[in-house]
Amino acid sequence: MAPEKPPDSGSCGSSTKEEDDFGYGLFPDRRRSEATKQKSFLYNSLFTFNHKCQVMLKIALVSNPYAKLLLDAMNSSGCTVFKDRHFSCEDCDGCVSGGFDSSTSQIVLCQNNIHYQSHMNRVVTHELIHAFDHCRAHVDWFNNVKHLACSEIRAANLSGDCSLMNEMSRFKFGLKQHHQICVRDRAVRSILAVRKVSKEVAEKAVDEVFDSCFNDHEPFGRVPHSKQDAKYAYRDFQNRHRYYTNL
Repeated sequence: MAPEKPPDSGSCGSSTKEEDDFGYGLFPDRRRSEATKQKSFLYNSLFTFNHKCQVMLKIALVSNPYAKLLLDAMNSSGCTVFKDRHFSCEDCDGCVSGGFDSSTSQIVLCQNNIHYQSHMNRVVTHELIHAFDHCRAHVDWFNNVKHLACSEIRAANLSGDCSLMNEMSRFKFGLKQHHQICVRDRAVRSILAVRKVSKEVAEKAVDEVFDSCFNDHEPFGRVPHSKQDAKYAYRDFQNRHRYYTNL
């Protein structure tokens, strides 16, 4: 799993198991070694956060330019995303916000931890970047920590995780290379959340691929520092073939 954690989560929700569970311990409904019971439609609709999660997900997919661009890009790459097939609202342990399950090509949204539309938009975007990477490249999520590090760098860089407003809300301020520092820090933390590796190993993996992955802006073409930037990138993506129509 490649999880998205809220900014103030720290080590919250990290696995205490000695054997690496690849982050599945944070997602009870997906634990490989445990049989889970299917909840009824009535339970999901009325007695959990599921209905609210589904509504916010629909709004994100329809109105958020980050998500709309990623969905179009995946469709163009032959990896069409379907809301009912590729997204799942579930209760999660700890305080993770979501994750990408590469074994099922499914994005998990932690319905008990996502309470605001802006948070849903960011989580959907973050996990769609993982899904896009899974679609376009042969990512070895479970055995190659550098592959995981690269996707986490891209997700932190392109999803708005490290936007000025989000960093200010975390009471983190800085001028020189602050965006790069934020991306590096969040990539390391995400790796530690799902891999039983030391901080030194996670930092080394991030450092070794940072430059190339930080400068890989696909499919945005630029770092969308704001929703307005994402709108411009989405417009450019939609018009990418029109420049050559009259040649």
